[in-house]
Amino acid sequence: MIMTIPTPRDFSFKRTVMSHGWSSLPPFELDEKNWVLTRVLDVGNQQPVTVRVAAAQRAVTIRADRPLGQRAAQRVQRDVRHILRLDDDLREFYRVVKKDPEFAWIGRVGAGRLLRAPTVFEDLVKLICTTNCSWSLTKIMVAGLVNNLGRQAKDGRRAFPTPAAMAEAPVKFYRDEVRAGYRAPYLKEVAERVASGALDVESWLTSALPTPELKREMKRIKGVGDYAAENLMRLVGRYDGLALDSWVRATFARLRGNGSPATDEQIAACYARFDKWGGLALWCDVTRDWLDEKAQDGKKTEGRKQ
Repeated sequence: MIMTIPTPRDFSFKRTVMSHGWSSLPPFELDEKNWVLTRVLDVGNQQPVTVRVAAAQRAVTIRADRPLGQRAAQRVQRDVRHILRLDDDLREFYRVVKKDPEFAWIGRVGAGRLLRAPTVFEDLVKLICTTNCSWSLTKIMVAGLVNNLGRQAKDGRRAFPTPAAMAEAPVKFYRDEVRAGYRAPYLKEVAERVASGALDVESWLTSALPTPELKREMKRIKGVGDYAAENLMRLVGRYDGLALDSWVRATFARLRGNGSPATDEQIAACYARFDKWGGLALWCDVTRDWLDEKAQDGKKTEGRKQ
């Protein structure tokens, strides 16, 4: 089954799917040779569906692994729109960066849309799995969650587990099978809270809270500090935070400090001119070499943390 979704004029499929490391974490798979993004999606009580998404002329095509009814097809299209940020309006961001010759390239090439999961819950869990560890361990943890708890699609691939499925798993599972370490009780607790309805993380997409208050709300979840909260805010459309970690600091030093370390205050000052878009300008800046069309084909995704 093939579906087509029109895309905005400023949309770049390649730059969106390469925007950070999510495309290398299941249930995502990215074929960088043919530029096809594969994803397993939940469609309610039915068996999950594997879809393959690719760029077309001012559109993206979605190939599902089986015929879908109207409701399931609408859900798939809704999720793909969400994943690729097709409804995000970045025109103001592009106007802001266009004023600076060093950053005007962002709008020209359609950078700035950051790939995300179909749900805030999945993004939150994955971000907890990125903190205080290597990217290789993050991949092991996420694969452990998907392979053990995700529902199976027709082709054998698995969806990301639901909050209910994660809530049922014991802490021992997260510690021994997922290798989550100190995060094990945090993953179970957040799943229990979401599954019970005590915590509505999906509401963060439309929250009217000022950004500092929303960040504080996110940080009330165990395992979520400044880094995870500021990255999660980017995925719900808030770009004030810089989400600094050792890789960003080192890359900034190489690009803008002639190799000399900069303080966090100096990094913040560099992007302050972009106001509420500062975090997005920083991310485009430090990842420009992976997204540059002149980069070598097949560039590795290792280290592409969000």
